[in-house]
Amino acid sequence: MRFLVLGSAAGGGFPQWNCNCGNCQRARAGDPAATPRTQSSLAVSADGEHWFLLNASPDLRDQIAGNRALHPRRGKRHSPIQGAVLTNADVDHVGGLLTLRESQPLNIYATRRVQGVLRDNSLFNILNPEFVERIGLPIEAPVELRHADGTPSGLVVTAFPVPGKVALYLEDATAGENFGTVAEDTVGLRISCGDRVAYYLPGCAALPASLQARIGDAQLLFFDGTTWTDDEMLTTGVGHKTGQRMGHMSMSGAEGSLQAFAGIPVGRRVFIHINNTNPVLLDDSPQRREAEQAGWEIGYDGMEIKL
Repeated sequence: MRFLVLGSAAGGGFPQWNCNCGNCQRARAGDPAATPRTQSSLAVSADGEHWFLLNASPDLRDQIAGNRALHPRRGKRHSPIQGAVLTNADVDHVGGLLTLRESQPLNIYATRRVQGVLRDNSLFNILNPEFVERIGLPIEAPVELRHADGTPSGLVVTAFPVPGKVALYLEDATAGENFGTVAEDTVGLRISCGDRVAYYLPGCAALPASLQARIGDAQLLFFDGTTWTDDEMLTTGVGHKTGQRMGHMSMSGAEGSLQAFAGIPVGRRVFIHINNTNPVLLDDSPQRREAEQAGWEIGYDGMEIKL
């Protein structure tokens, strides 16, 4: 398998358009230790010719332009992108679907809940149903991704629920605990090709024992790196929500991902979906050194991994 990190930042990107935190100031000033990043999305291929998006960022047009593997290669109309697999209905994971509206054959894979969100929003009808097939992604059932022409890709995806939260614009304060969140609102993906196994969890609010056991066979893991501390948005003065309130676990602390993964024999591990306030975005920060010393890589746009 071959993975491309198209975008490694959380919603809003880095620097965020309206944020003047220290991190964003350094990025805008051209500081080489504060590399800009677009919003979270990956691409995966089994053959290097046909690609599937893992989430579709609002920055997708620029991400395609910046990755030659996704450029048209033959005829007047062509794309190596065969489809997209969605892990939730967050704007930073579905907004890019609107970029794919030019009557190009595609398959869109998502849970019944997320497919329902797309169906109920007429804006997404711009994806011409004569060309774009919307395919349900069942929970806990392996699905082999198909190329746009129906042929098998060799990639098998299994979606599974992870602790998280319904998309912000779908929150219902009257719906009970966690704003009416259900299991299909946020999923992780197990992606395999032959004996190669990777996991993609761009949003995850906790790491219970069952989830730790599940991902123990991962040769490669892309994991939620939104915040360094749970109260980061508050302490930097740019927001009023904690990481948990947004459906994300922090990297540091007793309940953070560095500690949670300390004893799990995952192979290569990469943080993605990193908020603009997170100090690990800075190459010269002590938090970056701490994460790297714990065995983590900090994802960046254009990162390529072959498995």
